[in-house]
Amino acid sequence: MKKLWRTRPWLTSAFLLACAVTLFFLLRLVGQTVYWQTHQQVPVQPWMTVGYVARSWGLDPRALDAKAGLPLPEAKGRPQPLAEIARDRGVPVADIIAEVEAAITALRAERGE
Repeated sequence: MKKLWRTRPWLTSAFLLACAVTLFFLLRLVGQTVYWQTHQQVPVQPWMTVGYVARSWGLDPRALDAKAGLPLPEAKGRPQPLAEIARDRGVPVADIIAEVEAAITALRAERGE
């Protein structure tokens, strides 16, 4: 390795950088995979966004938005937690959670689950 470093320092540096980047993305992939394997079908909570709920339940976020009658993320330029949606509508967050749970049940029934 020392000989390679002395004869081709730029090539060796590029190779080590490529290895580091690959390791970073590998660790990130493993971390996300483990996280989502342990967070499937999590009960709906006020801090969750529609995208988080949809991913947890294996559903399309846009379909869940449409079925529950919730605003798309583009409405404010970012995903909104369910508590914020409830506050904007002036209703209890329990009502929004009930709508989301009903939409989950309906979408799963449509898929035959």
